[in-house]
Amino acid sequence: MPWSGFHTKMIAALGCAWILDGLEITVASSVTSVLTHENTLGLSSSEAGLIATVYLIGQVTGALYFGRMADRFGRRKLFLLTFAVYLFGSGLTAFTFGQGPGWDAYLYMTRFVAGMGIGGEYAAINSAIQEMMPARFRGRVDLLVNGTYWAGAIVGTVAELYILSTFDESIAWRIGFLLGPVLGVSVLFVRRHLPESPRWLIMNGREKEAEEAIARIEQAVLKHGGTLPRVDQRQAIEIRETEHSTYLTLLRVLFKQYPQRAVLASSLMITQSFLYNAIFFTYTLVLTKFYGVADERAPMYLMAFAAGNLAGPIVLGPLFDIVGRRCMIAGTYLFSGCALAVTATLFQFGVLTALTQTVAWCVIFFFASAGASSGYLTAGEIFPLEVRGKSIALFFAIGQAAGASGPYLYGWLIGDGTDRSRLFIGFLVGAAIMILGGLAAVFLGVDAERRPLESVAKPLSVVRNSVKSATQDTVKRLKKTDDDTPPAGTRPV
Repeated sequence: MPWSGFHTKMIAALGCAWILDGLEITVASSVTSVLTHENTLGLSSSEAGLIATVYLIGQVTGALYFGRMADRFGRRKLFLLTFAVYLFGSGLTAFTFGQGPGWDAYLYMTRFVAGMGIGGEYAAINSAIQEMMPARFRGRVDLLVNGTYWAGAIVGTVAELYILSTFDESIAWRIGFLLGPVLGVSVLFVRRHLPESPRWLIMNGREKEAEEAIARIEQAVLKHGGTLPRVDQRQAIEIRETEHSTYLTLLRVLFKQYPQRAVLASSLMITQSFLYNAIFFTYTLVLTKFYGVADERAPMYLMAFAAGNLAGPIVLGPLFDIVGRRCMIAGTYLFSGCALAVTATLFQFGVLTALTQTVAWCVIFFFASAGASSGYLTAGEIFPLEVRGKSIALFFAIGQAAGASGPYLYGWLIGDGTDRSRLFIGFLVGAAIMILGGLAAVFLGVDAERRPLESVAKPLSVVRNSVKSATQDTVKRLKKTDDDTPPAGTRPV
């Protein structure tokens, strides 16, 4: 199906979540060192790193809980609910008014709630994007939406620079945490007008609503002068309405039908999560402890880092659809891992300055960012429709659970900034882990580019392939939501 204003609007509405997430996380990273001061919260370096770890644990919990709900109640309901939870938890963080165990517990609790919301977002949003975008654009769009996180990081950096230079630091960090909730309320109203995934509606026997959703998309295409492609009846499949799947269903799929794909998805998610969580959440600590960068200037370096991460999915994203998934995923992981090893060596010998360290990280994460975003794409598109939300949630949870220790561990490795050798070893470990992810893509990668989702992973509810079923109006309309040879489902038997 040709691109239309509907697809653009959908990207804008769903991508806003990552922009706000990037804004908040950048603010949190920027003020990490500020929160160690006595006139703020008086945290130690490891306690400051623990804030990010708790946030990531919340993401794991939210992904698993809301991921199942996304498959049961629909993509649309969940990306409304999870975003509201995320904004609520983020706003509460700003109201941490004191020091001591009680207030520390409150701080960590609010970060946990915010993490739950954003963890659920990953499952709901990635499912919706993959199921409603034309196949030939699916890869680049998914990478772009996930990559908009870094646009938020840039906005957050600019905002934090202004806030830290204008307000007393005891107030500035609170204002930073309130930016996301204040800006995010309007996004909920935009999302209310997005339709449910037609594929999910068909699977749940809601033909009439699926017809309406498809008609809306088709009208948007025709309105912009596009033409609807002819349906290839040979691609028709017949499905039946099934009971809601559970995580037990997903485990059977992973271990019986797609064990190699399960290894691939978990490898990609674990490796990218550990690298990002370890380095990004302690970025300002490295700058301030090892390079003597002033707290108020640290966000300037974060802006360059975020720009490199944003450029990666934008520039390299189309190649994931043109060149292919296996080649691009393996290439981005392997390059970033090797480049990090080189940078770690230069760091150990004291060759780098704050500027050159930032430049090196920009190059590394230009490639790593595209690779990391492709992990979410892979976790969804290589598994069946009925368990797509849960599969994204599960592998996201696995990755974040493995990466949750990164901020705390690297915070400990940084310490007071007097011993480079400990952090050097940590960088080498991160590099080796990324290389392992790249090798997994080489040997286990799935060539899903430009293919209908149902040909990448056949739905569990398929009764049979049926040319006759393609003559049914529902099948024809569902097939038009994808590429020149898009998939289709039939009404439930």
